[in-house]
Amino acid sequence: MTYLSNGMDEKRLRTRASAILITLLIFLFTTNYTRASAILIPMDAESQENHLKAYGITYWILSKQQKVQWLLNYRGGSFLLPDGEVIRKECQIRGVTFEVLTDGQTQTILDEISSPSMNQEAVILEKAPKIAVYSPINNQPWDDAVTMALTYAEIPYVTIYDEEVLGNKLVLYDWLHLHHEDFTGQYGKFYGAYRAAPWYIEGKQEAETLAAKLGYDKVSEEKRDVAVKIRNYVIGGGFMFAMCSATDSFDIALAAEGLDICEPMFDGDPSDPNYQSKLNFNKTFAFTNFTLERNPLRYEFSSIDMTGQRGNVPKESDYFSLMDFSAKWDPVPTMLCQNHTSLVKGFMGQTTAFNREEVKSTVLVLGENKINGEARYIHGIKGKGFFTFYGGHDPEDYQHRVGDPKTELELHPNSPGYRLILNNVLFPAARKKKQKT
Repeated sequence: MTYLSNGMDEKRLRTRASAILITLLIFLFTTNYTRASAILIPMDAESQENHLKAYGITYWILSKQQKVQWLLNYRGGSFLLPDGEVIRKECQIRGVTFEVLTDGQTQTILDEISSPSMNQEAVILEKAPKIAVYSPINNQPWDDAVTMALTYAEIPYVTIYDEEVLGNKLVLYDWLHLHHEDFTGQYGKFYGAYRAAPWYIEGKQEAETLAAKLGYDKVSEEKRDVAVKIRNYVIGGGFMFAMCSATDSFDIALAAEGLDICEPMFDGDPSDPNYQSKLNFNKTFAFTNFTLERNPLRYEFSSIDMTGQRGNVPKESDYFSLMDFSAKWDPVPTMLCQNHTSLVKGFMGQTTAFNREEVKSTVLVLGENKINGEARYIHGIKGKGFFTFYGGHDPEDYQHRVGDPKTELELHPNSPGYRLILNNVLFPAARKKKQKT
């Protein structure tokens, strides 16, 4: 048994107890202050090991009903996630670089971003968008960059085609991608080079069978109605993204509504005389005053595409630059241009780039090659919705040809060109910004 011999011993004991209590409080305070508050997924060139899968992690968090902050123009457009052991492990499994931040570090970053002197902004992403890819069920002799990007990033999507579009199923989805497609009914203008190829013959037969099943005499008429349905989807508030020939052929189909622009080898009868003068450019999304290519043997739809006007552009010097927007006042185009570089290497396609003179003044050019007078990446508003057109076929295959093997994105995890695609995928998740007064 221990005794307190006098008041001095009692005083010493109380002093010691107070010291222990103070030490304990300091420890608890310090531990609470330095505990992890958030996870930062850096998207700059120096830090991130896998930019493309970082989008997949962000989408995965949103699908768990958790919010994410997209830090526009901060270290290449980084993502700020809630902290958690499960999230850390998922990043490790997918090979995504992340940094654990304390409360103080997180607040310092957000304070820096909010400064009026910084061209940065923190945008809240709230909900994982439901994604649909417009693509035929049968295998095509080419691959689609968007479906490859979604698959590699592990972002789920649903494939739909004409039956679903004409059956008014688009309202089930927030974001729609148009696969390499010809909405004019001219079978991709492959007639000149591939009309005897088995895949061309089979594809033409399948398209005619589907059109007949849906009650149409011509594929061109059925495709035009599909284009109109997609137009209405966007006007109603949908997000639409298209690449390569789906961009200009979509607008051509809208401008030619009610006209026959197909030659006999495509639909069995002659085209309307003087159809060029009857085009209605008020119906299009992005392009105006373009001239259609009447020669069925030429692999081209119209003057919109710059492929034939580029001359001999060396692959090594073929780049386009991303535009610089105000993150605080123009968050939408800023979101779509997030990247770890402002210079993106070019790539070709049936529709490689857009003639700047034929892009409507209401459409934003997000990426361009000034030397060639090309718009490579454009964005606009139609009704309550948005659309983005991206020229070229595959950002990591400079001149992808029919039958070429698909790109293996494991070899290009930091592709700036593919990042632009995934920016568009996350775009619908952003909270609508209140108008500044």
